[in-house]
Amino acid sequence: MLFDDTYKTILSQSEGIYREKGSKFIATAIPIQKEQQIKEEINNIAKRYHDARHNCFAYRLGFDGSIQRYNDDGEPSGTAGRPIMGQILSNELTNILIVVTRYFGGTKLGVSGLIQAYKISSKEAIENSTIINCFVKEVYELKFDYSQMSPVMNKLKMSQANILYNRFETDCSIVFSIRKSLADQTIEPLKKIENSNLLFLRNE
Repeated sequence: MLFDDTYKTILSQSEGIYREKGSKFIATAIPIQKEQQIKEEINNIAKRYHDARHNCFAYRLGFDGSIQRYNDDGEPSGTAGRPIMGQILSNELTNILIVVTRYFGGTKLGVSGLIQAYKISSKEAIENSTIINCFVKEVYELKFDYSQMSPVMNKLKMSQANILYNRFETDCSIVFSIRKSLADQTIEPLKKIENSNLLFLRNE
């Protein structure tokens, strides 16, 4: 983490390639937002490299990187998923999946050789990516009477809030997101609006 409300991820998909004793390791780094994406992305890579022997992976999710998983996909324990994860952690990245596809070249590399291969290919994929800084956001729902439309909209326009959803009827509702470090100065004025109710929904 750079600051309390900042995290690093990659902008778009990138690739790194490492060759050793006939074996080829293709690392694909993919930006992700939800754990449900993982299986689909791994399946896509497995289809793309359908004749490869292994598709090992590691991923880290959440603005705080709290969700972490890795898999050796048949390689000796600790030789693939862990070194891939090591590169994600050493670069302080989150919301990222790295899949390393291995084509076996006929010569065994040994434990240290495999660790090196998965590490270097993952490192190259990250180096070939564009790393970006993102802000942790807080999402709120504000419910209010239609009569309070003007003060509500004025206060939101004065902030850096991003409106995600709105419903303007007799009972109105607005869902908005705001950078975490700016949240207090945005929500405090909204709390003072009569006949309104502000509800915190989530971080994202």
